[in-house]
Amino acid sequence: MTDVAHTTHPTLAEFEDAAAFLTGVAVRTPMDVSEHLSEVLGTPVHLKMENLQRTGSFKIRGAAYRMSRLTDEERSRGVVAASAGNHAQGVARAAQKLGIPATIFMPLGVPVPKLLATRGYGADVVLEGDTVETPLRLAAEFAERTGAVLIHPFDHRDVIIGQGTVGLEIYDDVPDVETIVLGIGGGGLIAGVAAAVKARAAADGRTVRVIGVQAANSAAYPSSLAAGEPLTVATTPTIADGIAVARPGAVPFEIIRDLVDEVVTVTDDDIARALLVLLERAKQVVEPAGAVGVAAILAGKVAAHGPTVAVLSGGNIDPLLLQRVVAHGLAASGRYMTLQIPLPDRPGQLARVSELLSIAGANVIEVLHTRHGQGLQISEVILQLSVETRGEDHRAHVIEILQGAGFEPLVMPD
Repeated sequence: MTDVAHTTHPTLAEFEDAAAFLTGVAVRTPMDVSEHLSEVLGTPVHLKMENLQRTGSFKIRGAAYRMSRLTDEERSRGVVAASAGNHAQGVARAAQKLGIPATIFMPLGVPVPKLLATRGYGADVVLEGDTVETPLRLAAEFAERTGAVLIHPFDHRDVIIGQGTVGLEIYDDVPDVETIVLGIGGGGLIAGVAAAVKARAAADGRTVRVIGVQAANSAAYPSSLAAGEPLTVATTPTIADGIAVARPGAVPFEIIRDLVDEVVTVTDDDIARALLVLLERAKQVVEPAGAVGVAAILAGKVAAHGPTVAVLSGGNIDPLLLQRVVAHGLAASGRYMTLQIPLPDRPGQLARVSELLSIAGANVIEVLHTRHGQGLQISEVILQLSVETRGEDHRAHVIEILQGAGFEPLVMPD
């Protein structure tokens, strides 16, 4: 159930109490400076690596603190949750540490690594439904039927307090921080971080900017903040499924409305580029939802305003998705493209194209040469090439050289 009994924001003392409890349950994740992002933004940029947290995301903080405040009688009834990934693992691991029985409802299409990890933490996993909406309904019904306590992923004061311990660590590690950038789904993490950091900063007589980032395909907060109340928005698929929430949580919304300075959106292309930069420059494996803060910096959505921290909120990405996202990121960065080139069916054409690509300095990754299908005339063939380029300017140069030699290359969608 949503916690609506409290009207005041969590206090610094509550965050400190949560941090003390979480010692030994969650780890204090590292902070590192990104020279590349610092050059992009023009001010020092630090990365808070919650992707290295136990269970691979910040979710264990809120789940564990929420469960620590259950009565003995409530613990005896067990807990239940619904999730497609990070929240499931956080609840399962926290329940294991606290000795509480846990039942987790997950959709049928959940990535196998997340399913195996959740079961590995000892939870009873029930797979049902094509989307997370079915598990959410079944979890609520299970709680009503059995008396198990439903652990909401973001819409509860104790969950927000637990997530806010990320903010205390940020302030401790970067005491001169002026801007914090992180993703928003339902709002639990940013609400906790904003409340904790601003309380710490106020005690020191200073302020800190907090900027939230949503995936453009699933951005409920901009319109909700404009309306002054949580609204349900239509969402479309996004690679950042971990923050694809159609309606803000009632409890975090009030905190975000009062304390978060700005909310911006990023595209899937922006996110794919960010994942690629994190892999290549920071050597960090991050899931799409965990990379939106970096995406906002790279996309120019964040103005330079003193030392900045971007929170990498999770690292649970399916290897198959990682492969697709890296390819998408390369294409979005102008470093990879697939071309279709119609050719007359006579000797030497393939060699000529290869020669031109060599002159242009493009590296050929894959070649398909076919005379069949695609509406070809008997005297035509199609050459399909996947090539590696060095960026947008080089990519345009390759196409220009081919066109200058009389060919008509068509860039295919990645």
